Amino acid sequence: MNRCRRSVFSGGEKAYGVAKIIAVAGKGGVGKTSISAMIVRILTRKYPDARILAIDADPAVGLATALGVSVESTMDDIRKAIVENVQKGQKEEAVECLGEARNLMFDALEEQEGFAFLAIGRPEAAGCYCAVNAYLKEVITVMAEQFDYVVIDGEAGIEQINRRVMEHVTHLILITDPSQKGLQVIKTIKKVADELVMYEVCGALVNRLPEAGMLRFLDFDGIPFLGSIGPDSSLTEFDLKGKNILDLPDSSQLAAGVGEALAKLHIV
Repeated sequence: MNRCRRSVFSGGEKAYGVAKIIAVAGKGGVGKTSISAMIVRILTRKYPDARILAIDADPAVGLATALGVSVESTMDDIRKAIVENVQKGQKEEAVECLGEARNLMFDALEEQEGFAFLAIGRPEAAGCYCAVNAYLKEVITVMAEQFDYVVIDGEAGIEQINRRVMEHVTHLILITDPSQKGLQVIKTIKKVADELVMYEVCGALVNRLPEAGMLRFLDFDGIPFLGSIGPDSSLTEFDLKGKNILDLPDSSQLAAGVGEALAKLHIV
């Protein structure tokens, strides 16, 4: 498979100027990964000339499956190689590896049709050096500047995006299901994000809403409402068959709901 360092970055300017960095967050099990994948799909179709990067920041690497990507290398693989050299006392080799980290990161990008993909991998293990983690996060930030759109599928919470990926996002999309627990989690994430993550715009998207009338029972505590997604039988079928979301019908509830949210955010 071709690497992005040889194709996506082989000359030319970005199509849309300053990168829009879209982070998707919420409690576990609310459909963040499916929504992140649909955002990538909508962007690739709406902006075929744009440079789009999908970052899978969940250790389960679910976004890779949703987008049909085969992951060969993760950021964690690069981190471990550097840390192992330091722990073995091979400082010269570790310094050289750190110096080459930027190239290694670009090599870790998987080029797909219309977008590039980067997997962060597992959380930092005990003993990993903060300097290494900070440097690699800075590399991701520099890398993101090469793209028009960056979509981050994070694990539950928001601290991990700040700690392991980047400190600034332009759009924070908070995903909840129609439950008080889901609502409480996005409210907590919003409060944490206000302290830890620099973002420009945020909003709430309700997934798996059985009927529109239920919205009156949901208190978003001031978080702007972006829309809702009804139960999607086509998505369930795709999940069962192991198909990726890029092939989901345009008539799906997921496509309609995510499209509405992106429109309200002025992304499409």
